[in-house]
Amino acid sequence: MTNNYTEGSIREIVAAQRRFFRSGATLPVSWRIEQLKRLKAAVIAYADRFTAALTEDLGRSEVEAYLCDVGPNIVEINEMISHLRRWARPELHFSGLMCFPSLFTKVYKMPYGVALVISPFNFPIFLTIGVVAAAMAAGNTVVIKSSSKSAACTAVLKRFFAEAFPPEYITLIDGGHDVADMCLAQRFDKIFYTGSPTVGRHVMAEAAKNLTPVALELGGETGNWAVVRKDADLKDTARKIAWFKSVNAGQICININQIAVAEEIAELFLEELKRAFVQQLGEHPETNDEYPKLIIAAAYDKCAREAEEYRERIIFGGVGNKETRKYAPTIIYPVGIHEPVVQHELFCPLLPVVPFKDAEVDALMDVIADREHPLAMYLFTKNRKWADRVMQTRQFGGGCINEVCIHMMVKGVPFNGTGHSGMGVYHGEWGFREFTHPQTVLRGSTIFNLPLREHPYGGENGKRKMRLLRLFER
Repeated sequence: MTNNYTEGSIREIVAAQRRFFRSGATLPVSWRIEQLKRLKAAVIAYADRFTAALTEDLGRSEVEAYLCDVGPNIVEINEMISHLRRWARPELHFSGLMCFPSLFTKVYKMPYGVALVISPFNFPIFLTIGVVAAAMAAGNTVVIKSSSKSAACTAVLKRFFAEAFPPEYITLIDGGHDVADMCLAQRFDKIFYTGSPTVGRHVMAEAAKNLTPVALELGGETGNWAVVRKDADLKDTARKIAWFKSVNAGQICININQIAVAEEIAELFLEELKRAFVQQLGEHPETNDEYPKLIIAAAYDKCAREAEEYRERIIFGGVGNKETRKYAPTIIYPVGIHEPVVQHELFCPLLPVVPFKDAEVDALMDVIADREHPLAMYLFTKNRKWADRVMQTRQFGGGCINEVCIHMMVKGVPFNGTGHSGMGVYHGEWGFREFTHPQTVLRGSTIFNLPLREHPYGGENGKRKMRLLRLFER
C-alpha cells in the first residue's frame, strides 16, 4: 500500500474537519441520523466487497466474515438510529436551594469535535465502522487511521468512506506506523485506539502532548482466562471453547488466551476439546478452507516459534502451513501457571492448559488477579454462587458464565477493558457517551438575587449567612 501523506497534508485534513465541525453542520440530531442511515446503506451495499477483503486478508469464510465483521455494524447502527434522539436530549436538573433564584440547570451532550480513530487488523471492518458510527452519532467529524496489515480491507474501507461522505466530515488515511505517528502529532479533540497495550502507551504519550482525551480498547498483557471447574458440563464447554478459539485463528482481543482446568477432570475435558476441534474443523484444520489464517508471515512465524518451545507438551495440533499462514489450533498441556506462555497475550491459535486442584480455585483466582486486568473472563461451572461472586469481585473488562464472547453482542451494554486491557467504553449509548462531553449550563436569574454569597462575611451578617447556609445544605 502506497501513500503520499506528509505531516502538512494530514494537518490540512484535520484543519478542514475542524472548520466543518465549527460550522455547526454536525450538531443537529436529525442530520446525524441521516448520516447514520447513509452509513448503514453503504455497509449493506459494500457487504460482498467487505467479505471478499476479509477473505483475502484473514482467510475468513463468508459466514464468519459476515457474522463477526459486517452484520454487527448493521445492528449497532440500527440501535443508534432508533435511540439517538433520546440519548442526545439535554438533561434538565433542579439547581438546588444553594443556587436560588437560579432554579434550572441543563446538561448538554456536546461532541468533542475532530476525532481520530485508529483501528486494528483483526476485525478491520467492525472495529472501524462500529467506532466511527459512535463518533458520528455523537456529532464529531472523524479521521480514520486503518491498519496497514489488513491491506485489502483498508483499501475497500477507503473507497467506502470516500463514496459515502465528504473528506471534511469522514476521511480514511492509510499507511504504516510513520503515518500513524504523523496523525498522532496533530491536535485532535478525541482519540480512540484499538490494539496492543504497547502501542496504547505510545498513543497515550502522544495524546498527552495536547491533553487529548483517549479511549483505548486493548487485549490485556497477560491474556484472558477460561476457568473450567470439575462440575462443568465438559462437552458443552469444549464445544464453545473450540469454536471461539478457531474464530479468526485466535486473533481476537477477547479470545481465550489460556485455560485453567480442574485436574480432577482435565483428561476428560481435553479429550472433549480435541473431539470438538475435529468435529468443527476436521482432522487437519490447517488445510480447511473455512479456517482463517494469521495476518502476516511474521505473525505465523511467531506462533510457530512459540509452539516449538513447547513441542514435547503439544497434545493436539502443532502443525501449520507457512505458505497459507494457517496454523492449527494447538493444545499445550500441562503448563504451569508461572510459565512464559501464560504470561502474555498470544493472539494466535495456541491454547495452553493449566491444571489446578478444584478445591484451590480461589488461590488460582488470586494469582490471576495479581496480574494485569484481562479484557475478558470466562467461567465454566454449575456453582453459580461461586461464579457470581467471582464476577462481582474481580477486575476485568467483561465476560461470561458457561458461555464465550457473546457478552459483547448484547445491545445496550458497555464493552471494553480496564487498566492494561483498556479505558473508556463503547457500543450503543455507551459509545455515544464516549464521544461526547457533558456540558453543564446553569440558567441564571436577574431577579430575587439574595446577597448570601457576597461580602461582608463578618458580624451579624456573617452569622445570618451561616444559619442560612447550614439550612440549605441539610
